[in-house]
Amino acid sequence: MLPRLRPADVARRGVTFGLLGVVPLAVAASSITGHSDRREFLSVVGGVVGLFGAILLVVGAGFWWASAGDVRRVRDWRTLTGQAASVTVGGPLFLRSGLFLLVLGATALGLCQLVAVALSRTTSSSATAVPLA
Repeated sequence: MLPRLRPADVARRGVTFGLLGVVPLAVAASSITGHSDRREFLSVVGGVVGLFGAILLVVGAGFWWASAGDVRRVRDWRTLTGQAASVTVGGPLFLRSGLFLLVLGATALGLCQLVAVALSRTTSSSATAVPLA
């Protein structure tokens, strides 16, 4: 029996959702004034979201493995016959959510590095500027 979902398709959708989630992250980061505050926001968001993403990814992979080939979509929730069968729906859900959060966390950390570089360039260029007299 072939599984209803393939891990590559679920992973592709999770990464796509993560890339789409970069837009609100960039808008939120650009609304914060001050380079150091923006850098701190992005580093905290990247760390926390990345940690939760890794946990959800491992849990989702474990649920996928535990479902033994009977992997179902969320819309198939009504077809579950027992309490333990919810693992078959949880595997893809957690896997997709974990990849979404990992991509978002990695992007937040990358943006944090860009802000740090911009901060170092603005402080170094202002220190070497020659005053006009």
